[in-house]
Amino acid sequence: TPTPDKYLIEIHSAGTNFFDILQIQGKYQNQPPLPWIGGAEFAGTVLAVPTSPNNRFRIGDRVFGATQGAYATHVLAAEQTLLPVPEGWSFEDAAGLFVTAPTSYGGLVQRAGVKAGDWVLVHAAAGGVGLAAVQIAKAMGATVIATAGTERKREIAKVFGADYVVDYTNKAWPEVVKGICKEKRKGNGAAGVDIVYDPVGMIEASLKCVAWNARLLVIGFAAGKIEKVALNRVLLKNVSIVGLHWGQYAKFETETVGEVWRGIFDLVKQGKFKGTAFKDESFVGLESV
Repeated sequence: TPTPDKYLIEIHSAGTNFFDILQIQGKYQNQPPLPWIGGAEFAGTVLAVPTSPNNRFRIGDRVFGATQGAYATHVLAAEQTLLPVPEGWSFEDAAGLFVTAPTSYGGLVQRAGVKAGDWVLVHAAAGGVGLAAVQIAKAMGATVIATAGTERKREIAKVFGADYVVDYTNKAWPEVVKGICKEKRKGNGAAGVDIVYDPVGMIEASLKCVAWNARLLVIGFAAGKIEKVALNRVLLKNVSIVGLHWGQYAKFETETVGEVWRGIFDLVKQGKFKGTAFKDESFVGLESV
């Protein structure tokens, strides 16, 4: 039902993130009171606008955003949670943009200061934030080593721009990363990578393959375990371990939100950032249940 202060959106596509699954399992840090509808990221069409006179969007506009309840036919959303679908983008691609792109841009650009010539290690590179990180790092002139657990996922990472791919189910993967750097880099960089982007929980192992002054980004813990890190390695390699909680920027650092989105839309305009909607499909039969 339309309300005076929110837009009514008809949902065309919705994204699926790791935190959506956690919330549905009752394990997420933000559990709304029952009854509630799952899902956050979406893309759709504006059906009704707030009654205020200075609305940014009009009826019929194509928008994407995030709010609780995206796994429905319609949703109510405040203006600050909406952005226009980029020109030429489908609803499917835009539905996976609102959370993943700024998480990766905010981490790599704002927190880690990625620059041309850096070597960036992206874990879980075929996931939503991972593919965003691969593209953003490449757009900034970095060389990317991407890790993923299957051949298909590593193939996807290369399609999105990764220079090298590594199987992190191989326990010796840090040595593989070090080997790539030793062969391809010179000077202090030969010891390892400059930036680690970690949405999984692999900081401890990643410390084995970083260069002097490396920056390690703590994005999340998709593996389900919150790590304990040996701080002597942090000291010996002069590294920085930096956290990113993108969802809190709207509360504590609002000016950065606009800056990040301007950067993302600029990359989109340049053709350096594309959507990450997968066409691969698989379904598990329920006949035996």
